[in-house]
Amino acid sequence: MRILLLFPFIALFLTAAAASAAGTTANATDFIRMNCDTTLYPELCYHSLAGYANAVQQDPARLARVAVGVSLSRAKKMALYIANLSRRADYGADPRASSALHDCFSVMGDAVDLIRGSVKQMRRLTGGGGGGGEELRFELSNVQTWMSAALTNEDTCADGFEDVSDGPVKMDVCDRTMKVKEVTSNALALVNSFVAKVNMVP
Repeated sequence: MRILLLFPFIALFLTAAAASAAGTTANATDFIRMNCDTTLYPELCYHSLAGYANAVQQDPARLARVAVGVSLSRAKKMALYIANLSRRADYGADPRASSALHDCFSVMGDAVDLIRGSVKQMRRLTGGGGGGGEELRFELSNVQTWMSAALTNEDTCADGFEDVSDGPVKMDVCDRTMKVKEVTSNALALVNSFVAKVNMVP
């Protein structure tokens, strides 16, 4: 009988817990949406980060870290894709396309290394391993520099195809590179936003 009497209370507790979790997630997604609205590509930003709402909560540092992590994932996939294309292009008839692909692979690999370094730095900072005050600002400035350099490298990949004749390979690589650049641009914007918040603290 006591067990039966407990059931309504258990059900009420579980319902309240579920409602609380749903409210927390909704607040987190709203937080992501609000911050993404400050980027150049807000819809892409929101859709690429909304799935991490539970991890981000309403923490700008976590949001920046997750955004940089998503950027790394996209850049790594792009580098692998270019590597496969460049191997096939070695046997193709267009030496300019082959050269552009090899150059793109090189600069995209550099971009991956820069973003990977940024991810490691952000993990250390958000994991409590970073310093405070001026040290924190210095470490964040490294992330800003590396992410900006990665964005430049991604630009360089696309620029290398200017002298390549129009065709499916050029169009595909440039389109894919543009999408990677947009994700990296958003990540850099969210890092810059976090830095601005840090700099407001005396």
